Amino acid sequence: MAKEIRVVPLTPKSLEIVKNKKIEPTFKPSIKTLTRILHCVEEQGPSQRTKLSRKTNLNYTRLAKHVVWLEKKGYVESVIQDSHIKIKLTGPGKEFAKSISND
Repeated sequence: MAKEIRVVPLTPKSLEIVKNKKIEPTFKPSIKTLTRILHCVEEQGPSQRTKLSRKTNLNYTRLAKHVVWLEKKGYVESVIQDSHIKIKLTGPGKEFAKSISND
């Protein structure tokens, strides 16, 4: 018998749960990883975490920790777009991406 999959619509409350994720206080982000994430979002536009993980060739858990750090700093934000939670660059995030660029 096929298992029924229940789809739950996204709400502002579910977005708030994603935004309130925590990381360990001792977490130190990798500049190389931050650069990969920021440049990918800058080039591709808002992306879901899973797709961003594949595009940047990063382990999902590693990516998620860095995204939470970026959100806490105000460089990216989670938004609901096309019924998905996506990561989007903020104004300060665009400036930060430029400042750590190798170009």
